[in-house]
Amino acid sequence: MLDSINITRRQSEIRQELATLVGKDKPTDDETRSMETLDTEYRQNEIRYRASLITEDTERREAGEELETRSDKDWSEMMQGFELRQVALSLDEGAALSGQTQEIVSELRTQGGYRGVPVPWEALEIRAGETVASGIPDPIRTAPIIDRLFAGSVASQMGASMINVGVGELEYPVTTSAVSSGWTTSETGNVPGPTAYTTLDRPLTPDHNLGIQMRITRKSMKQSGAGLEQAVRRDMNGSISEALDKAVFLGSGAAGEPTGLLAGASGWGITETAITAAADYAAFRAAIVRFMTANAASGPGSVNLLVRPEIFDGMDDNLITGTAVSEWDRLVAKIGKVVMSSNALDAPTGAPLESTAVLTTSIGGVPPIYVGTWGAVDLIRDPYSDAQSGALRLTALTTMDVTVSRSVQTEILTGLQ
Repeated sequence: MLDSINITRRQSEIRQELATLVGKDKPTDDETRSMETLDTEYRQNEIRYRASLITEDTERREAGEELETRSDKDWSEMMQGFELRQVALSLDEGAALSGQTQEIVSELRTQGGYRGVPVPWEALEIRAGETVASGIPDPIRTAPIIDRLFAGSVASQMGASMINVGVGELEYPVTTSAVSSGWTTSETGNVPGPTAYTTLDRPLTPDHNLGIQMRITRKSMKQSGAGLEQAVRRDMNGSISEALDKAVFLGSGAAGEPTGLLAGASGWGITETAITAAADYAAFRAAIVRFMTANAASGPGSVNLLVRPEIFDGMDDNLITGTAVSEWDRLVAKIGKVVMSSNALDAPTGAPLESTAVLTTSIGGVPPIYVGTWGAVDLIRDPYSDAQSGALRLTALTTMDVTVSRSVQTEILTGLQ
């Protein structure tokens, strides 16, 4: 408790005792000495009270500055206390949440409505150093769970920016007009007239919901114990990342999917160049030059390239005449980053087989792609579907959307054989 509050309470007690003693017509010698002692203590407490107020005000200011300057690292460390296992047990057995998990869930509920238990995005981060507890007598020792295979996150490697939106929609205005400039033709001539400053809005709307369903058997919960926390976390993280990458590049814009780069290229004004020839370094070099002439890239090192593994196979097998250097070697030696994915791009089709490649660049600190997520992950339990077997079925709902910034920061190459 604060010192000022303790002193205030003591002052109130002294006043009550003095009121009792002063009310007597003939106080005894002991009572007179007691009044003098209480009076002296009261005056000293007044000095202590003023000093404590000054000290506590300084402490409040320092605490306020610390809260205002708290970094994302502190927020991340706080989120590390969130336990998905508590959420699973709460949905399955009705167990009460406790600790930081309960505090975070309560805070998220005040920010929006959730049918199930809200799970912050930071809780899906993969944590290191957590294993199954040991030292419990068991005839069979269960090793840590072996995870499923998921495609690595491609959107982030290609420069996409993840943005969390609380509620509503978000728009990014992009300049579309050009400022006129020119020289006066004579001593009294006028400079060229002004042009209207116009912008084009790039909206992110909460119209697309992604659902991840998981069925956790009773054996899994009893067998894995605390290890299930990390397994569920990694499984949900991998599933959402894989679905998100596919939507960013291959989203059809129909059947609930957001519009991806390939389907929305024409609407966003993204340049699409048909190669219709074998993939080689010259095709990608020409695209990089187009970036540079449009002032979208300062050089090959600032360009990201997304290709299918089949493109790597063909280019690496194509050696330059008289050398041991392949077309692939020339490409990776010049370009900034090459990302290969069989999830973010469709498999080659046609005869001969043709594939697609995507090039992006970030200039002026502006990412080429924006991926919006709304609120937190809404984790809902289905108590009926698996009630007979005692299993736990969970559904994680997320709301996402995709848009681009400047269309000149992205280019698509088609017909790469």
